[in-house]
Amino acid sequence: MNAAIETGAAAAALHPLLGRLVRDTAAAVLDPDGYDAWAAQPGAAMVVFADDPERSKETLDLAVIVPELYAVAGRGFRVALLPPAAARTIAPRYGFARWPAFVMLRDGKYLGAVDGVRDWDVYTLELQRLLAAAPTRPPTVGIAVTVAGQPDSTSCH
Repeated sequence: MNAAIETGAAAAALHPLLGRLVRDTAAAVLDPDGYDAWAAQPGAAMVVFADDPERSKETLDLAVIVPELYAVAGRGFRVALLPPAAARTIAPRYGFARWPAFVMLRDGKYLGAVDGVRDWDVYTLELQRLLAAAPTRPPTVGIAVTVAGQPDSTSCH
């Protein structure tokens, strides 16, 4: 179910717990160049946005949690890991506030995200909800949009 776009050297350079996540879920280890092609594949997908474990110890918590979620969901989605540099490049597309995080997609379309470390029950409920959700627009970082000559508005629409 997971076609790795980049593994080899990138997977070998990972923290051992992130390497375990890759092995246990057959996750693709992606860089920004391979992300869009991987994300566009059909079916449900989880993209794990990893931070540097030295900067955010919670990244290692998520590295242990994701394989458990994958197993609980009956391996019903493919998994990709974005190492820290790649994750920082792709993250602005999805507007989550805390690290680490995972984003759920279906057929390349955004279903939702879970950011930060949560209680197990929250993860399992959110995963079920996201797998059943209809695609929606990602909540990117808000930037005020104004039109020259028009009165200011509190909305971009």
